[in-house]
Amino acid sequence: MSSPAIQSALAQMQSLATQAAGPQAKGQQVATAVGAGGFAGELQASIQRINRLQQASAAKAEAFQAGDPGVELNDLMVDMQKASVAFQMGVQVRNRLVTAYRDVMNMQV
Repeated sequence: MSSPAIQSALAQMQSLATQAAGPQAKGQQVATAVGAGGFAGELQASIQRINRLQQASAAKAEAFQAGDPGVELNDLMVDMQKASVAFQMGVQVRNRLVTAYRDVMNMQV
């Protein structure tokens, strides 16, 4: 994979993660600079966003099960799907990284 292709894939992952996170709170800033923190930093931030989505959907599910009147079933289902899609994206990124690592390790020098 070439450097522009990697940058493009990273930008696409960030865009999907931003969409999955939903609307941002007023005054909250989202880092959109590609490569500002390096690949490891971006990967860690993406994993943390996936974790936050899963925790938020689990908390909303518990609130719904407890009978909280402020939690609607359709909101719960949307949040659960967002967390699921984000997790699947993370799994696919991991699979691609493992494949790339294997390809590099199998190269003859």
